[in-house]
Amino acid sequence: MPQPYVLLSAAVSLDGYLDDTGPERLLLSGPDDFDRVDEVRAASDAILVGAGTLRTDNPRLLVNSPERRAARLAAGLPEYPLKVTVTASGDLDPTARFWHTGGEKVVYTTDEGAERLRALALPADVVSVGPDLRWRSVLDHLGNVRGVRRLMVEGGGQVHTQLLREGLADELQLAVAPLFVGQPDAPRMFGTGAYPGGPTSRLRLLETRPVGDVVLIRYAPTVPGTGGHPSAADRHWLDLACDLAAQCPPSRTAFSVGAVIVAADGTELARAHSREGDDPVVHAEEAALAKLDPADPRLATATVYSSLEPCARRSSRPSSPCARLILDAGVRRVVTAWREPDTFVVGAAGNALLAAEGAEVVVLPEYEPRATAPNSHLLAP
Repeated sequence: MPQPYVLLSAAVSLDGYLDDTGPERLLLSGPDDFDRVDEVRAASDAILVGAGTLRTDNPRLLVNSPERRAARLAAGLPEYPLKVTVTASGDLDPTARFWHTGGEKVVYTTDEGAERLRALALPADVVSVGPDLRWRSVLDHLGNVRGVRRLMVEGGGQVHTQLLREGLADELQLAVAPLFVGQPDAPRMFGTGAYPGGPTSRLRLLETRPVGDVVLIRYAPTVPGTGGHPSAADRHWLDLACDLAAQCPPSRTAFSVGAVIVAADGTELARAHSREGDDPVVHAEEAALAKLDPADPRLATATVYSSLEPCARRSSRPSSPCARLILDAGVRRVVTAWREPDTFVVGAAGNALLAAEGAEVVVLPEYEPRATAPNSHLLAP
């Protein structure tokens, strides 16, 4: 199972603070937004907070609505989402409300932290991810072992910052409250440092709407991953490539494929699908590259997303195969969903050609069902 969909959720002041410096927690949201958050919790498989939030806020992280809890039970789900926290040191209060309300709990920690936590005999599953606390290891375990598909992250600022900087957040949900904090020592939603794509990278706006007197803003990252590490944005772009594959004119002699080319700052450069326009044999990657200036310097750091492994050989016409076109364009990163079968060309092996000439190839097999759906009539039962 892939890593879960990671949703970062927080309420912030107009000047970007999560709280003030007073002894009591500053309530930024109103009743309407608290109910919205309860709805998001009920739709999640797990809710995560950092150890710092446990210490300062002492949250329960419950689904408060009896109707929503009943709906979860009726759907065959636990009454409450799994509650998750992370701590490198293992320094947690065993009397916190987190441990004694709701359903199952899990703590992710280091080898050293695990020894300390097990001595506390917490009512939770303690999982060490090694000598260091690594977010990819945490998300891998949540997806592959705990079966979490949708993870809601409610803080704090350090956790939000780390997940976003590592390209692991699929969505940001910010409830912007109509007030100012104005205290430089108060906690902020995000810290300083290098974020994917830098300050020129723009997130994708998903939604804005008023919720009581706050405004909900939903954004999604757009910046491709680097090397062999897929980012949350990689999943979005490959999902789009699969959508494009479904737009192909039907054929019994060629696969339906979609392709998207994305710059390192998350800018979409081109998209295409097989048999696009008036060319009945054009391939998706070929058509997308043809829309760009071959001298565009952004191609050298771009990523090509293709629903099918780019071809290394083609039978439709005597032109360069897509893997060669990608390499000749200077692109050195390709993300795809499934390997081309031998239906039309034996031993296509486009991924092997790309890798042999220095390109990084990332395969996300969880997208294979979507990528193969438009081609089901061509595949052996």
